[in-house]
Amino acid sequence: MKIRALILALLATTALCARAAGPEVGQPAPDFTLKDGAGKSVSLADFKGKTVVLEWFNYGCPFVKKHYGSGSMQKLQQQATGDGVVWLSIASSAPGKQGYLAPGEAAAKQAELGMHSTALLLDPDGAVGHLYEARTTPDMFVINKDGVLVYKGAIDDQPTPDPASLAGAKNYVAAALANLKAGQPVETAQTKSYGCSVKY
Repeated sequence: MKIRALILALLATTALCARAAGPEVGQPAPDFTLKDGAGKSVSLADFKGKTVVLEWFNYGCPFVKKHYGSGSMQKLQQQATGDGVVWLSIASSAPGKQGYLAPGEAAAKQAELGMHSTALLLDPDGAVGHLYEARTTPDMFVINKDGVLVYKGAIDDQPTPDPASLAGAKNYVAAALANLKAGQPVETAQTKSYGCSVKY
């Protein structure tokens, strides 16, 4: 009986570890529904047949400020959405934490930063952040037209808040989108994200 209990405990631990890893590249991306600042519900399933980018967002994070202050994130969003990609920015900061957005504040923040994402979605209880095991801001996910996760990780290869690092940086999300547009497999499918911890 002790051996059986030990085996069951090990299996339970393994299951927890597997779950903590979040969605796997090459597997279907988990569906979710969140509301935008106007209270409109947006589901991943709404965009079946489209490439989707998920971007974990915290306007107070210096690493996020690097990309938005320079205009590089907005430029990439504009290029992607111009190609028919759906770009969902997700704020998983809890009330009272850095980066939290109340519903009435979301539209103003989008306008202030000149965001070109399809929607800024609010996840104050962190449910979707935990579903995807989003760890940092930014933390990036690319989902292909078949609903399969094809990239997860960092926005680029420069894990610093210094805007000067953007010169010559390799943007993994831009590269993944270019691969998909060309009908090719994503060359770099997974990297380690960097930035501020998500403020759950």
